[in-house]
Amino acid sequence: MGIYRVFAGSDGESHIEELRLEDHPELGVLTNIHEVRVQQFDGTRKRDFNPLPERRLIIHLSGEVEISTSDGSRHVFRAGDIRLMEDVTGRGHAHVDRSPSSAVYIILKD
Repeated sequence: MGIYRVFAGSDGESHIEELRLEDHPELGVLTNIHEVRVQQFDGTRKRDFNPLPERRLIIHLSGEVEISTSDGSRHVFRAGDIRLMEDVTGRGHAHVDRSPSSAVYIILKD
């Protein structure tokens, strides 16, 4: 299990970093939640680079998803991994399903 943050840098590119819960205790107590949903995907999603419309915390329950950031990084997320998606500006990230998957989507208020 890992916790990762995808964010837009001042260069307009998206980047990914691994987070430690000890360094970010705010992730343990989320109070700015707009919506929570559990979604299943058939494994066919493929999206080119795009920013998200809002910040999201995604908890992977099953399957594999590959995220590419515009700085050239790639990471495969699996069950138990958590993504804090904050690339709401800039080029954004690309997304490819590597298998059918399910995840909890927590839409965050700013």
